[in-house]
Amino acid sequence: MIPTLQIFLVISAALFSIGLLAALSRRHAIFILIGIEMMLAAANINFIAFWRFSPQSPTPNGVMIAIFSIAIAAAEAAVGLALVITVYRHYRTTSVDHMNQLKG
Repeated sequence: MIPTLQIFLVISAALFSIGLLAALSRRHAIFILIGIEMMLAAANINFIAFWRFSPQSPTPNGVMIAIFSIAIAAAEAAVGLALVITVYRHYRTTSVDHMNQLKG
């Protein structure tokens, strides 16, 4: 089977849908972060696929954008996990239902 742009777009759409479902249907902050990371991975697949199947581009723009996006996702995951750990230490739960008490 020869990889085509349509195959990559279908895989990316499926991954984004699973990530969106995970982010919207879960009650724990860690699962929400995992869903967001899956959606970012789907966007990276799109960047790489459109770069790969575009007419001859002299610079790897899609790869550079994907690498930048991965760096942003790593920083987001680090900050998000730090917040989850801090909230867990204070409230002893990662449920987002109990995080409404954070209002100051």
